[in-house]
Amino acid sequence: MIPAELIRGVLAAPSAPDGYLREVARREPSHRFLGGATQGCYVRMVHLLVAAYRAQQREPATVRVLDWGAGKGHISYLLRKSGFDVTSCDLKSSTDDSAFNQETPIIDEQSIQVIPLLDDCALPFEDASFDLVVSFGVLEHVRDDRCSLKEIRRVLKPGGLFFFAFLPYWLSWTQRLAHLRGNRYHPILYSVQGMRELARVSGFRVDRVWHGQLFPKNFWPDSNAIERLDRFLTSRTPVKYFATNLEGFLVAD
Repeated sequence: MIPAELIRGVLAAPSAPDGYLREVARREPSHRFLGGATQGCYVRMVHLLVAAYRAQQREPATVRVLDWGAGKGHISYLLRKSGFDVTSCDLKSSTDDSAFNQETPIIDEQSIQVIPLLDDCALPFEDASFDLVVSFGVLEHVRDDRCSLKEIRRVLKPGGLFFFAFLPYWLSWTQRLAHLRGNRYHPILYSVQGMRELARVSGFRVDRVWHGQLFPKNFWPDSNAIERLDRFLTSRTPVKYFATNLEGFLVAD
């Protein structure tokens, strides 16, 4: 089990912005979110993945990772920069989030190869191909989350990890406000118990699940102080139950 202290420590630690992503955010209007505090969230989460494997005496170069739903390519970029052996894929669809239907300067400039998926329940990889699969705001958008998670379990090695982030939480004040305003970008909201049950029926067990992102991150510039406050409130006080997202690790049984 990944120590809770490690998770809290890494995610609350100050993070230096990535110069390349900041430069992309400056020149590309579609990537402005990468110039503020949101980028800090991505950087910290990749730092967490590095720390989780180093706690197991494994260096990133020995870890084969699938970036499931690569989108704009920023997660694949950060994972690769941190030394992971990264494979990127995304659904070939007409949605604005697909890597194949939007401007992708990071993918183009960093020569990231994104494997097209025709079906999110049929990954073109052999059984037990990966040590880690990451989902940064993807699971909640697939047509069948149980089917997709079972397929992810198939391509993970026994004991492999599924890391999910930005999974919309059912009591989130921001998600509820969005629904009241008619914004159904996240039509499905998840509870901790619901995620545990989804993991169980898909061949996983829950290692850690925690609440994150009490405050929206795309409304202010970088602020390590605000992030530390956010992490304190979502880990040690009852207001965590109104946080925006769930994050966590599942282990392939």
